[in-house]
Amino acid sequence: MNNLLMQLNGGNVPALDLVFMLTLVALLPSIVIMMTAFTRIIIILSFTRNAMGVQQTPPNTVLAGMALFLTLFIMSPVISQINTEAYQPYLRQEITQTEAVERMVVPMKDFMLRNTEKQTLDSFVGMSNTQPKENAQDYPLTVVIPAFMTSELKVGFTAGFLIYLPFLLIDVIVSTTLMSMGMVMLPPTMVSMPFKLLLFISVDGWQLLFGNLINSFNH
Repeated sequence: MNNLLMQLNGGNVPALDLVFMLTLVALLPSIVIMMTAFTRIIIILSFTRNAMGVQQTPPNTVLAGMALFLTLFIMSPVISQINTEAYQPYLRQEITQTEAVERMVVPMKDFMLRNTEKQTLDSFVGMSNTQPKENAQDYPLTVVIPAFMTSELKVGFTAGFLIYLPFLLIDVIVSTTLMSMGMVMLPPTMVSMPFKLLLFISVDGWQLLFGNLINSFNH
């Protein structure tokens, strides 16, 4: 019995590490969606696809893959900071799990606050009955995350509206032309789609879109 207890006691730390890692893996999808650039990117990519009128091209899996790797590109400084200041010291057993988590939160919170509108943050601070603080880093994640997500949704839908405008103009021109020619039975979307694709290709749309997406974040 004593030997068994000694083995269990000796395995406490690995067991806690395993629980910590499993919990982190389970929360990883939510972390990616709620605390990174992923939400804004996937919304804008979806709006772009719908604006061109190609409902299934690129497929959802391709859009999600592009959004994921663009997110990794944008978040690479944050990931590098987390690795240097939290993960590596934890591996060297210089800090505890609690200290590692606290250090991981700091760069993530800093990224979210840089990309959150002050008015939105103040609104959630008021709704949570939290005392206003001089340093926004002092606000808890329960306030920062919803404020960040609201700002991301606003920016994503605003960008989607602006992306829709030139494609909508093409739809209006094609529809008006077809009506003036008496071709009311021909679906305007069938005629306008090639012109939309031509416009998107001629301006090197994907590179332009990706570049503006990356530059839209405050790194």
